[in-house]
Amino acid sequence: MLPRHVQTLSDLLERVKLVRFSKLRGIHGHFCLWYSTLSTCNEMPKKLNKFERKPLVTSFNELKREARLKKKERQKVHETILQPPENGMLVKNLIPVAHEVFAARCELLSCVSRLVNYTAIYVCSLCGEVHVGHPPHKIKTCDVRGSPSSKEHSWVKGGVEHVLPLVESFHLYDRIGRAVSHNEMLEVDRIPAIVELCVQAGFDIPEYPTRRRTFPVYCVAGRIIDFEKRFPKEMSLGADIEAHGFWHKEKKFNKDTNSMVMHSDDIQAIAVLGMKAWEKMCTGASKLMEKYDVQTCGYCAEVQVGPKGHRVRNCQAFKHQMRDGQHAWQKATINDLAPPVCVYHIRDQQGNKPLVNELKRYYGMLPAVVELFAQAGAPVGKNYASMMREDVAIPEMDEEKWVV
Repeated sequence: MLPRHVQTLSDLLERVKLVRFSKLRGIHGHFCLWYSTLSTCNEMPKKLNKFERKPLVTSFNELKREARLKKKERQKVHETILQPPENGMLVKNLIPVAHEVFAARCELLSCVSRLVNYTAIYVCSLCGEVHVGHPPHKIKTCDVRGSPSSKEHSWVKGGVEHVLPLVESFHLYDRIGRAVSHNEMLEVDRIPAIVELCVQAGFDIPEYPTRRRTFPVYCVAGRIIDFEKRFPKEMSLGADIEAHGFWHKEKKFNKDTNSMVMHSDDIQAIAVLGMKAWEKMCTGASKLMEKYDVQTCGYCAEVQVGPKGHRVRNCQAFKHQMRDGQHAWQKATINDLAPPVCVYHIRDQQGNKPLVNELKRYYGMLPAVVELFAQAGAPVGKNYASMMREDVAIPEMDEEKWVV
């Protein structure tokens, strides 16, 4: 019992010291004190090491239990009733959501492409870290092969692709059909994963047709039985219904979105519009992913929209030799489809002063697209309040040295 009491007293003394230092620095709020001085922004996605796997949405024990139940069901020769979208039919109440997500993505890309002309975007040429705003920060976090011993970043000009990374997925003509094989990797077209999710949820794109069933499929003893004809009579047997070979068609997604010219010169209005589009796209995509499965590799950024992952052997992540280059598929989250690039948040009162390495534990972080809109004058939602850490007072350099 005595060592436990000694540990408790030592923890209490440490907290009293922190409270005294917080009053000297002018930090208010008892809970934000521990969050601000002792830890980083834990609500942002954790930066994983090369050997670490992404957190599982469903635990391994739950996955094993579901696999055992499915194995028992397959041993019984009876029909299993499938619900949309497992039976190949669309979820009718999610079709408007798919249209809203696609429209929000187009609006988001248009707003970002306008704002990058007014706000500087920097990217490190060595580690790929992104900074929004001028001047770039001086925080020494560049720790990759080829980086200088001082760990300072080598900044170059960035663009839209660094604020909104493009995550692609193979386009499936039949979402419940067989997976894309390794030999078909150059024959099946790849489109943005958000667009593929909207297509499978009910949004039609003439350049990328998909199979819309009028009758559901059946599952008997674990096998999918489809009584519908491969090509219905009302469809013409032409290039519009081929299951692959769309590489000769021109990809017009980014061109269409960039052609949405905003004639307004009000940067703040564009930023507010873009913030709403970002929130609408993420919320709608999360709602679609509750019904439509999306798979991601546990070690790399590969994403496949559909009930199962593809069989293309192009994984180059940790121990890919043991898997023969195949991906370690698991259930994806919204951060896999729209990865939030973490950047340091610049406050209004900081002006043109760069962020310094000695005060990095006091700075907040935001997704790059949200930080871009925030610097343009858009209000940031309450769900980003703890990440921004606006309630933390940033001390001066002499105060920081005195405290340490």
